[in-house]
Amino acid sequence: MPEIDRLPPLRDVIATHGLAAKKSLGQNFLFDLNLTRKIARAAGANDGGVFYEVGPGPGGLTRALLSEGAGKVIAVERDARCLPALEEIARAWPGKLQVICADALELDELAILPKGVRVAANLPYNVGTAILIKWLTAENWPPVWASLSLMFQKEVAQRITAQPGTEHYGRLSVLAQWRCSAKILFDVNRGAFVPPPSVTSAIVRLEPRAQPLAPANLSDLEKVTAAAFGQRRKMLRQSLKPLGGEALLAKAGIDPTERPEDLKIEQFAALARALH
Repeated sequence: MPEIDRLPPLRDVIATHGLAAKKSLGQNFLFDLNLTRKIARAAGANDGGVFYEVGPGPGGLTRALLSEGAGKVIAVERDARCLPALEEIARAWPGKLQVICADALELDELAILPKGVRVAANLPYNVGTAILIKWLTAENWPPVWASLSLMFQKEVAQRITAQPGTEHYGRLSVLAQWRCSAKILFDVNRGAFVPPPSVTSAIVRLEPRAQPLAPANLSDLEKVTAAAFGQRRKMLRQSLKPLGGEALLAKAGIDPTERPEDLKIEQFAALARALH
């Protein structure tokens, strides 16, 4: 009998351990085993290797990663109520699940993750973007992780992958695509979760570029995108006035009447270099 079939159904696990999802922790548990296995396969679990999972909760995706062939899963869970459920999974796959009770936003991941680790997670909605930005703004690049396969609210997924000239294009699009290739793999209906969120979700895949899309200092890129998209309806000569306005734009070779949503990432990098 496969290990996953030796474990009780997730609904029973949640009832046994009293794991009602907490809104304060952004928890929405995945019960659909077909879906969690689809996510695990999309993340590459059937190729083996080490995976890093943030916010496993009762372990729906954790089970799927291991059953699909992951060599090891390192899971970080902030909610101590979930630890007994995760321990049951660890017993079913001896030596293949390491559980760390910690806040992923504060964790020094370089101290625990091997190079080439792949990340697969149904990120808590309330901190998902913050965790992604933490990974995207790592001081050392290329990063320790080889890929990210992450669940977000669909609107966030669209912001990550948006192209210039579209309504979702913004700071997160520039930052993510400057350092990574990014695409939406598939949508996830709200009915797949307990409790169901109010929105559709989506799985996003990000793979780090060996070098950023264009030369720029990260802190300078963050400054120019913050200023530009802070007043996204205005022309750049107005929104970038605190950073030099038309003089900065002239140095970067950009028309001062352009609006931020129409600039390519390479042009934002040019602004960052001009600011530097």
